Amino acid sequence: MRKNVAEIFQTDIYGVTCESLSACKDNLEVVRRMIDAGVKIIQYREKDKTKREKYEECRVIREMCKPAGVLFIVNDDVDIAILSKAGGVHVGPDDLPANAVRKLVGEEMIIGVSADTPADVEDAMVRGADYVGVGPVFKTGTKADAGEPVGLDLIEHIAKNYKIPLVAIGGINGENIVDVRRRGVPCSAMVSALVSCADVEAEVKKIRQLIAESGC
Repeated sequence: MRKNVAEIFQTDIYGVTCESLSACKDNLEVVRRMIDAGVKIIQYREKDKTKREKYEECRVIREMCKPAGVLFIVNDDVDIAILSKAGGVHVGPDDLPANAVRKLVGEEMIIGVSADTPADVEDAMVRGADYVGVGPVFKTGTKADAGEPVGLDLIEHIAKNYKIPLVAIGGINGENIVDVRRRGVPCSAMVSALVSCADVEAEVKKIRQLIAESGC
C-alpha cells in the first residue's frame, strides 16, 4: 500500500465522515454514498462516540471500502485503525508522533499528520509521515479548535517546497476547490461540503465537472 502513496493522493476528493453534520444519514450510509460516487479516500472521524461504537463502525466501513479499492483511514484512534485493519491512520499535533505510530502499526499502514506551518511539515517528514493534511485553508466550523485559516499562499509554498503528498483541508467546497488545485494541491478533504448534502453522488459529480472545466 505505502509504495503507491504519491499516486493514491493524486485523487481529487478525500471524504471525511461527521455524523452530526450529515443530512439525516448515519456514517455507514454516507460512506456507501461516497463509495458509489467514486471517492477513493475516506477518513472516519468521530469525536463524540464511544470507543466501542467507533470500533464497530470502522469494522463495517473497512469491509465496505476494501472491495471498492477505497483507502480507509481512521482519524486519531490508532488502536481502532489497527483492530479494524484500516489502510491508514491520521494523527494531529496532540496525538502520538508519526514515528511512534509507525512502531504500533507496522510498515504497511499509511500515516497522515496534520500541519499548519512549514515547520510542522518538516517535522512530519522527519518522523516518517506518508502524507500531510494542511489547513485549515479557509475558515471552517467543522472543528471547534481548527484555528485561523492558513490561506492559499501557504499551501502553495508547501506544495512547491516539500516533496510529500499533501491534502488540503478546511472550508473546502465546490466553490473553492479549483483555487486549491491551482496552488498545486490536487487532493482536498471535504467534510460538510459532502456529508451535509442530500445527494452526495450528485455533489461529487458537480465538483468533478467544475474541476474538469477548469483544466486543473
